Amino acid sequence: MRIVHFADLHLDSRFAWCEASGDVAKNRRESLRATLRDILQLARDERADAIFCGGDLYEAEYVTPDTASFLRESFAAIAPLQFFVAPGNHDYYAAGQCYASTNWSSNVHVFREPRMTRVTLRSGLTLWGAAHNKPAGTANLLSNFRTAGDGVHLALFHGAERGWFDEQGEGKALHAPFDAAEIERSGLHYAFLGHYHKPRDRDRHSYPGNPECLSFGEEGKRGVIVADVGGDGAVNVERIVVARTAVRDLEIDVTGCTSSTDILDRVAERTNGLGGIVRLLVKGEVDREVSIPSRQQIREATDACVEAVLVQSPTIRHAYDLDALAQSELVVKRFVRNVRADPELSPAEQSQVIQVGLRALDGRTDLGGAL
Repeated sequence: MRIVHFADLHLDSRFAWCEASGDVAKNRRESLRATLRDILQLARDERADAIFCGGDLYEAEYVTPDTASFLRESFAAIAPLQFFVAPGNHDYYAAGQCYASTNWSSNVHVFREPRMTRVTLRSGLTLWGAAHNKPAGTANLLSNFRTAGDGVHLALFHGAERGWFDEQGEGKALHAPFDAAEIERSGLHYAFLGHYHKPRDRDRHSYPGNPECLSFGEEGKRGVIVADVGGDGAVNVERIVVARTAVRDLEIDVTGCTSSTDILDRVAERTNGLGGIVRLLVKGEVDREVSIPSRQQIREATDACVEAVLVQSPTIRHAYDLDALAQSELVVKRFVRNVRADPELSPAEQSQVIQVGLRALDGRTDLGGAL
């Protein structure tokens, strides 16, 4: 049997993390819909027998009736291809919520209970699935669970593998926590999961990762899993990237620039034709007479092809010889030494304070760009 599995699409996300608003945010939300359509088409192209979704298909807090209608029509259009979804903590199953209030077509199966229930995929092949019924506090869905009957047993749910939790660095909570060893102990041959946005394949389970990047710093071949399940329970997994929008970190070194215009020109040049969503850090060392552009000026200098840009506080430094100043007899001597000796300031904070102070002592008024 061939299965296409995905999770964590998060339709109707707000996208405040990339400072997106207005048309930019609307375009990002529409892009997520386009990605779902691509996944459904991929399943047909791959001649899949079923599509699995491991939860967080949408954001329950923000999901609109229009999105519910889009989902209903999209899933009905792929019939008789079966679609199975195990609601997660962001798209939990509850009265009045999208899953419960939508009249789904007959090819859609939504797991409803916070315990494993079974569906027969075909003779000798059983799918066990469970749902979150609330946004937090769902217990281990594999605790005390055991499969029943002969044949191959698969699972579909949204949960946090404990042994991998500390490696995520995503601020993820332990929703429906479980230990990887529980999969085999329960009698399951393989588990198709959602929750962690970082992709991961193990002997008996897989996280596909979010198909579209939803945060900066996300790494790995995330997207869709195409899995072939053998009659003996062996599962062969292939990953396919389906993302439409690139999300990247970009550092631009402006060392040697001779004016603020020169700095902004370099930003424009480096972002020319880049596209996607960018978290931008402008850094480097310039002559002490150069005015440092503000974050807003840097944002406006990026190429129009960039869909959204988050400008981090510039780390541009002026070319002061701090060691020489600290030994000098100038009025700055005490200032530099006192700042460097302040135990409450980190080295980066000391450097920032000294930069602003020296600009002020020079009689400069363009201090904001250094903050």
